[in-house]
Amino acid sequence: MIGCLLLAGTGFVSTMGLAPTGQAMPPMAAHKDSAPAASACTPEHAAMGHCQMPDAKAPASPPASDPDCPPEHAKMGHCTPKDVAPPDDAVGTDLTPGTAAAPAPVAANYADRVWGRDAMQPTRDDLRRHHGGGSFSKITIDLAELTIAEGHEGYRFETDAWFGGDINRLALKTEGEGTFGEAIEGVDLKALYSRAIGPYFNLQGGLRQEFGHGPDRTHAVIGIEGLAPYWFEVDAYLSLSTQGELRASASAEYDQRLTQRLILQPKVEFELSAQDIPALGIGAGFSSAEVGLRLRYEVAREFAPYVGIVHARKFGGTASLTRTSGDDTHATSLVLGVRAWF
Repeated sequence: MIGCLLLAGTGFVSTMGLAPTGQAMPPMAAHKDSAPAASACTPEHAAMGHCQMPDAKAPASPPASDPDCPPEHAKMGHCTPKDVAPPDDAVGTDLTPGTAAAPAPVAANYADRVWGRDAMQPTRDDLRRHHGGGSFSKITIDLAELTIAEGHEGYRFETDAWFGGDINRLALKTEGEGTFGEAIEGVDLKALYSRAIGPYFNLQGGLRQEFGHGPDRTHAVIGIEGLAPYWFEVDAYLSLSTQGELRASASAEYDQRLTQRLILQPKVEFELSAQDIPALGIGAGFSSAEVGLRLRYEVAREFAPYVGIVHARKFGGTASLTRTSGDDTHATSLVLGVRAWF
């Protein structure tokens, strides 16, 4: 009875593929899809997950809450989960991004330790004057042109000059016009203190003097000039004469560069007056406007001849006073001139 049970048990173990006690299991055939041997998988490939080292552990996937690091990228070592703190010795771009304030700049005051702050200050002031704190100047002949209109030849000029630094300057502006063979029609001269109120604009104030056109006038003037968005050069001035006459003027121009040397410049100017000024032929309101289009060629950056067309017109009470005096209220002129600066 007992012998029968032993024989039956041995057969069951054999059927299940298990070796009886004291016998070794026969070797199992390697599966065709098993991982390659360690000698066939370099450490670099194993680190990128392209093959599995026998003794390597699979890298942990990043937390699901990290939207910037997909699991497949983290497995290949291309990004680091956000909840993994940088090492203690991390610097620069290895640090975790944040919104903390930038560190204060280091003061270059090493010489103070030897010579003292008071002894070094004059040297620093001299260095500042020669590197950004100096005085400069520029003179621009914006217009110097011959005007031809209905057989009448005339001339016109506009110049700007400034002297000073980046913030405070003395500005001089003059303009005038006339007809050949006749007395000059008028000259306008401004002497202004100019103060920078931003990177692109200057606030100006000073005196304005008119000559030649009617009785001379002296004005207190205040205005602004600068570079508006999209590179429009603009200026506007308000003047009050010693006779209590309040007038305003404004202009805008734009340099459209067609080539490196060929530039098309549209320009518009207009004037207004708060009251009638018969002695000067000016009526109250919108008194006059001028639109010009000039094409210049820069032989050098500092010298550019040009040709253009200008249309001027008078309005309202000014036009009425002009017609009364027998003059035209509008004119279109061909202009030939040169623009220069130094």
